[in-house]
Amino acid sequence: MNLLTFLIVIAFGGSITLANSVKIINQGNEALVERLGKYNNKKLKPGMNFMVPFMERVVYQETIREKVLDIPAQQCITRDNVAISVDAVVYWRIMDLERAYYKVENLQAAMVNLVLTQIRSEMGRLELDETFTARSEVNESLLRELDTSTDPWGVKVTRVELRDIMPSKAVQESMEMQMTAERRKRAAILTSEGEREAAVNSARGRADSQLLAAEADQKAVILAAEAQQKSIVLRAQAVRQEQVLKAQATAEAMKIISNTLQADPHARESLQYLMAQQYIEMGTKIGESDSSKVMFMDPQSIPATVEGMRSIIGDGMPQVSMPPKR
Repeated sequence: MNLLTFLIVIAFGGSITLANSVKIINQGNEALVERLGKYNNKKLKPGMNFMVPFMERVVYQETIREKVLDIPAQQCITRDNVAISVDAVVYWRIMDLERAYYKVENLQAAMVNLVLTQIRSEMGRLELDETFTARSEVNESLLRELDTSTDPWGVKVTRVELRDIMPSKAVQESMEMQMTAERRKRAAILTSEGEREAAVNSARGRADSQLLAAEADQKAVILAAEAQQKSIVLRAQAVRQEQVLKAQATAEAMKIISNTLQADPHARESLQYLMAQQYIEMGTKIGESDSSKVMFMDPQSIPATVEGMRSIIGDGMPQVSMPPKR
């Protein structure tokens, strides 16, 4: 019975020893193994691993996947002495599990303190307005500084993001008042610029209208002058043509009269009669006019005219006698 108990105890202890000698590591994790309290560069990879019982033990197991470190909000002072509250998130991963365990005692706490220190340093270099506009530059600067500082710990910082930048309540009220004043200023400037552009456009429209009206008047005057000039030219041409035709008609008439006088001996008397008749008709027309007139006639020419007419018509005309000269 004692032998059976002894065998059972041995079997139970063997199973426990065998179970302790087998270590299963999940995917994405690694583990450090020490033998008799000393690290001999033995790492357990994902899967089933065997260790020497009672001599080796797992001292540190951690994931090598990327992790997120939430940095709590802290008070910072900007370069223009304004108190602000800043928090951030840091994305990081362990690249060397050995250094992450043996180079620093508490890796995550060390990283939190390091990030807080770097944030205070970066915020102290900026003024309040720059903390809102230069967030990308601050993130890049923090990433470079943290990555350099955590490299001895076997850590790779992949990304740093400032999450919230909150000024104090008094500063927020001042910023809101400043923003309101700035918006009113911009509205006043835009209104004045709009009024100025409207006035400029109106004046420019009036000037263009006056210019167009002046150009239209000038074109109208030019066209009227050209039309008048053409009318005068045409009228002069018509008058000249009329005078030429009259001259030609007179020349033709004189030629006909000359030919008639040469051909007919009685034509001279007829011509004298026609001239006397026209002379008398001219006097009659002048006498019929309503305007005042004075006619000077040669008395000696009348008997000659009448005698010439009488000689042509006959003895029916009365004798005309003129008073003697004194």
